[in-house]
Amino acid sequence: MAVRIRLKRIGKIHHPIYRVVVVDSRKKRDGRVIEEVGKYDPNQEPSLIELESERIQYWLGVGAQPSDAVHRFLVLSGDWAKFKGAKNVENRIRTKDEGDDVAAAIKAADDAAEKAKAKKAEAEAKAKKEAEAAKAAAESEKAAEGTPAEEAPAEEKAE
Repeated sequence: MAVRIRLKRIGKIHHPIYRVVVVDSRKKRDGRVIEEVGKYDPNQEPSLIELESERIQYWLGVGAQPSDAVHRFLVLSGDWAKFKGAKNVENRIRTKDEGDDVAAAIKAADDAAEKAKAKKAEAEAKAKKEAEAAKAAAESEKAAEGTPAEEAPAEEKAE
C-alpha cells in the first residue's frame, strides 16, 4: 500500500480549507483517510498552517511520501529537515502576533474596569454626600419647627 501525506479539501465554495491527511494514494482526494495530521487555511493573513510534528515524523519514518504542497509545508515547519537528520531545525511558518493584540486588549479592559470603578465610587460618594446634606437639612428644619412647637404647648398649659 502506497501511503501519501496530502491535502483534503473541506470548507465552502470559493472558501477552501484543507486538512493535512495520511491516506492511501489510490483513494479519492476527499475520500477516507488513515489519519489527520494538520490543518491549512489559506484564507487567513498570514495563512494558518498547523502540523502535528510527531505524527508526521512517524509517517515519514514508515515510508509515507508527501505531496508537493505538503512537502513545502514540511520544509517551512522544519519537519523535513528533522526527517533528513539536520541538527538545526527552524520553524519558518509565519504566525499572527496575537500576543501583542491580546496584551493590548487586556490592558484596555483593565483600564476600562478601573475607570468604571472610579466612576462608581465617585457616584456613591456624591450620593452619600447628597443624602447627608438632605438628612442635615431635614434635621435642621425639624429642629427649627420643633422649638416653637415645644414652646406653644407650654404657653397653652400656662393659660
